[in-house]
Amino acid sequence: MEINVLKSKIHRARVTEANLDYIGSVTIDENLMDAANFIEGEQVHIFNYRNGERIITYVIKGERNSGVICLNGPAALKFAPNDEVIIISYAQMDFEKAKTFKPSIVFPDSKTNKLKA
Repeated sequence: MEINVLKSKIHRARVTEANLDYIGSVTIDENLMDAANFIEGEQVHIFNYRNGERIITYVIKGERNSGVICLNGPAALKFAPNDEVIIISYAQMDFEKAKTFKPSIVFPDSKTNKLKA
């Protein structure tokens, strides 16, 4: 049997931009992507602390060390700069393997979105 488990999480990052005139997705600083084990094109779920909105989209690689978290396309109507968000992805795996799997969880600085030292 396979189940869905948490694979990656960026906890309480700050939205830096919202760009309605884009085809969709979320742009994430490449440093944060690496730390959370996200890849470009990966499906993610994003949760907004300000208004409770939840969306599903995909990751676009942002400039390394820029701190960028930009919600693109229609998501820009639900997320605004300075909103705090959680960004997560799931993976399917064998039930027994899931019991010992350790997800990648990142807690960036909420003002800069940079990795804490």
